[in-house]
Amino acid sequence: MSETPDIEVTETELPFSTEDPYVTEEPTYADGPEGEIDKAAAEKGWEGDVYDPPSALVAAVCKDLVNGPEEHGQSPAQWLVEGMNMEGDEKHILLLGIPKLCPEYSGAVKAAASGKYERWYGDGTYVVTSKKADEGQTIPPGTYRAEGRMENCYWERTSESGDIIDNAFATSARKITVTISSSDGQFTSEGCATWKPVK
Repeated sequence: MSETPDIEVTETELPFSTEDPYVTEEPTYADGPEGEIDKAAAEKGWEGDVYDPPSALVAAVCKDLVNGPEEHGQSPAQWLVEGMNMEGDEKHILLLGIPKLCPEYSGAVKAAASGKYERWYGDGTYVVTSKKADEGQTIPPGTYRAEGRMENCYWERTSESGDIIDNAFATSARKITVTISSSDGQFTSEGCATWKPVK
């Protein structure tokens, strides 16, 4: 009877992977509201345009909402619509995330998403119109007030042909109220504070 020699078994590297390509690890998310935002966005398939993860987009917008709208002479909702991308996935991410990370702006993001929001007006010449205008320098008729420290503030209401209906130049003012009529053609403001609708 012959003896079988001992065979030494050594590990060799195979030319192919033995891992199952269909096995995926469950993603993990941070604890807290950021993780909730990222998990919900992943489940819905929402992707931010520039920011990854989606909670980073919400955090950046929340930070910018503190001063951004006021610096641009816009209401918070107006700033979201005109300064941010309030369409597609980003709109959904912001609607979900802003109430979690900066709840004081929940109303603003809802108003921005609905398209029904208060507009504020800075320097410039605006065409007076009651019709909703998506773009351009337009202002609806109504009463507006500018408040704050104003030096060398000039405003004027003109007819459609450019004739001055009413105007004023204030070298020092704290509050100015102007009523724009539906028959006005344009409203111009230079060096004044932000004009906000009087409620």
